[in-house]
Amino acid sequence: MNSSKRSLPICYRLIPDRQLLDEKGEANGSELPVLATGRRMAGRAMYDVPPCLLGLQHHTVLAHDGIRRLALMVTSEEVGSEFRDQVWEVMSTMRAILRQQPEPMVITTATVFINDSANVPIVQALFDAYFGDQMPLTRFVKQPPCDGRGLAVEAWAISTLGAKVEFVDKSLVTVEYEGIRWIYAGAGAVEDGDGSAYDQSAEVLADLNSTLEKAGASFHDVVRTWFYQGGITEMDGDQERYQELNRARTDFFAHIPFHSRRLMAPNIAHSVYPASTGIGTLGKSLVAGCMALQTDREDMQLLPLENPLQTPSFDYPESYSPKTPKFSRAMALRIGDAVTTWVSGTASIVNAETVFPDDIEKQTDQTLTNIEQLIARENFESQGWKGAGATLRELAKVRVYVKRPEDYEKCREVCERRLGSTPVIYAQADVCRADLLVEIEGVAFSTLQKALLTKEKEKSLCESASLSSV
Repeated sequence: MNSSKRSLPICYRLIPDRQLLDEKGEANGSELPVLATGRRMAGRAMYDVPPCLLGLQHHTVLAHDGIRRLALMVTSEEVGSEFRDQVWEVMSTMRAILRQQPEPMVITTATVFINDSANVPIVQALFDAYFGDQMPLTRFVKQPPCDGRGLAVEAWAISTLGAKVEFVDKSLVTVEYEGIRWIYAGAGAVEDGDGSAYDQSAEVLADLNSTLEKAGASFHDVVRTWFYQGGITEMDGDQERYQELNRARTDFFAHIPFHSRRLMAPNIAHSVYPASTGIGTLGKSLVAGCMALQTDREDMQLLPLENPLQTPSFDYPESYSPKTPKFSRAMALRIGDAVTTWVSGTASIVNAETVFPDDIEKQTDQTLTNIEQLIARENFESQGWKGAGATLRELAKVRVYVKRPEDYEKCREVCERRLGSTPVIYAQADVCRADLLVEIEGVAFSTLQKALLTKEKEKSLCESASLSSV
């Protein structure tokens, strides 16, 4: 549908929390004005909109590299209602958000945080009925939402005006536009598996690679991974289960030359791995997902980021894991002037040590400071990308994993103070160290600071002119 001909009222219960729009975005990055009556200005039209009886939602509208996207965080309205009703509320809310957009959109990926794996078939059946042959890549994670609801859903949607979306099967979705191809793959099962943590991890990694191969890709193309591991800090033989996942990942990555990708920024002085999250779940299952990128475009570049406050995970002492976690603290992608930064799971660690044990507020604050320093302009400049960088307020969405239910409110207060209106999902989950109480991940969208680049260019030209006149 032509966006210029589509004029629908915007439900005030479904307004975006944040808009991160590039030069092609019609709002130029500003918020639509909200009137006291609940009316909202959209372009030149003003609508009187009645209240909506839908679920709770927060979402971000993105128009970043020429394509419109949505990051959605949705839960049901009432705590304690029938689980099936909660699922219907969530689905109805996502549908309503999509329908109010000025462009036709489809959901490409969904992560369902769920309180009981016995409820997974209910979600699957309703998703099958609604999405049909446009089933998004859906990961079920046994992490109860911290607010007491039965499920919470994080979903990503994209406009189909400029993007071609192919729903290959339930474990594979591809998105193509303007010479860029994204591949989203999943593996593992929410049911508890057999075998050791090492064997389970090796099998899931092999399955992910096989799924990527169906799309003509491989792990060499992967920029971001997620591992949801049941009993993450429990013992498996002589090692913790997470340490065994790290051993399997190290062995699997041993012959993958991530650093040799054509897209990778030159002269990187450290090891190169995908950004990643490894987080605990209930039970003993392992669910994994990854995001891969293929393109021949010359105006794109990848940069693996390390944190000035932290030891790279792959350089941790062996006391933390005999084979260290192989991931980058973040992975940044530059497309022209647009920069996307995927922030790995981040915790209250300075150098390699946990700080503020048993203090949820200080751990949450330190974790956000770690992310702030990781994505800061100064850190990008130190690694060769002048003009790049983001703030906490440019995060499009955030996941907060809270270890102890009683810490939720204190953790949320810190996050709201520092993140503002950023859409957030809070899930109860064990973290990879016994003394860590919270872990946070997210993705930031920003643009190169043109004023800064122009100044540097002018300075360079002046210096050149000065030298020429000598």
